[in-house]
Amino acid sequence: MRALIALLAGTIFGAGLALSGMADPARIHAFLDLFGTWDPTLAFVIAGAITPMVFAWLIQRRLPRALSGDAFALPGTRRIDAPLAVGALLFGIGWGIAGLCPGPAIANLALAPFAVLPFLAAMIAGMLLHRLRAAGR
Repeated sequence: MRALIALLAGTIFGAGLALSGMADPARIHAFLDLFGTWDPTLAFVIAGAITPMVFAWLIQRRLPRALSGDAFALPGTRRIDAPLAVGALLFGIGWGIAGLCPGPAIANLALAPFAVLPFLAAMIAGMLLHRLRAAGR
């Protein structure tokens, strides 16, 4: 059941990226280019994502467990601390430079695999560094 739900969610997410054009780094760069040829498309995609998520959170509060039968994996804290702020900053810098974040990067494996490989290698290296750091605590 978990694999089926993950497949369905991934398919919906990938279709949304493809239909919205958000797998195209040029679209992200155009959104960030406030004083040039600004493209507001990303703002509409974000608003379109927030709307169903509000309903999902409202429904989640009433469910005893996830549809897969597992407990919900919710963060243990709502605190904004230095690691969260630094991580968000690094994510934003990388997103602005590459025009990609993890979801579109994986989707681009099907669209432009050789162009996205350096980004994916750096992303995996960052994930491994995080695991090593977390294991050392």
